[in-house]
Amino acid sequence: MTSNIVEIDNISFGYKGRLLHKNINMVFPRGKVVAIMGGSGSGKTTLLRLIGGQIKPTNGQVRVNGKVVHEQNRKGIYQLRRTMGMLFQHGALFTDLSVFDNVAFPMRELTDLPEPMIRDLVLMKLNAVGLRGAHQLMPTELSGGMARRVALARAVALDPNIIMYDEPFAGLDPISMGVICDLIRSLNDALGATSIIVSHDVKETFLIADYVYFVANGEVAAEGTPHDLMLSTLPFVHQFVHGEKDGPVPFHYPAENYQSELLKQSALMKI
Repeated sequence: MTSNIVEIDNISFGYKGRLLHKNINMVFPRGKVVAIMGGSGSGKTTLLRLIGGQIKPTNGQVRVNGKVVHEQNRKGIYQLRRTMGMLFQHGALFTDLSVFDNVAFPMRELTDLPEPMIRDLVLMKLNAVGLRGAHQLMPTELSGGMARRVALARAVALDPNIIMYDEPFAGLDPISMGVICDLIRSLNDALGATSIIVSHDVKETFLIADYVYFVANGEVAAEGTPHDLMLSTLPFVHQFVHGEKDGPVPFHYPAENYQSELLKQSALMKI
């Protein structure tokens, strides 16, 4: 059995003739936390959608548990998704359901477990994220960090062996960010799962990731351990990791010479 639970093999993908990804290769080993990083619009979340079978690649394959995702029929896709948990950006809780019912939702929809057992499991998952005492609250009564923790409890409700996180640190205060960071690592290790994090938050991601892929211009621009990438001299990686204003990603959007443009505008105003 391969040690890689997810494999992205020579993937290309695009919309309406414009390639977003070009010949991307990535592997996600069992039991590891792997991050996909890059600037906004670089197609990080699209890779999660390819893994989940929401979209099909233009070329190449995505394999989950040895099965080619885009070759599966509807039943096969649902079976693969049963092995996955997803933490959506900003949590995406059901606003009309309580905290308890949000976490119970996948159990009720996808299993035949009796309600007393569901209750025990839900409270166990909420206890793992520190929110067992909040099980009766509604999403509108939660802080941003609490809502993200409830969403995490829901994501691991069925003990998935793949957990995907789409910008898990976005919009959180430093304390909540630290809590989520610790939970991602601890839950991954407790479940023996594989975690895939899409993020542009360098500090938090580097604290918990075992391996990191940087995506830029549709390709894997760099890869390695957080320590390796912190020391990287590659211009794009150095600029991204250290948050520098100028570099391969410029501060100014392409434009003609500023002085020439001003002179041109001045001449037009005189006419």
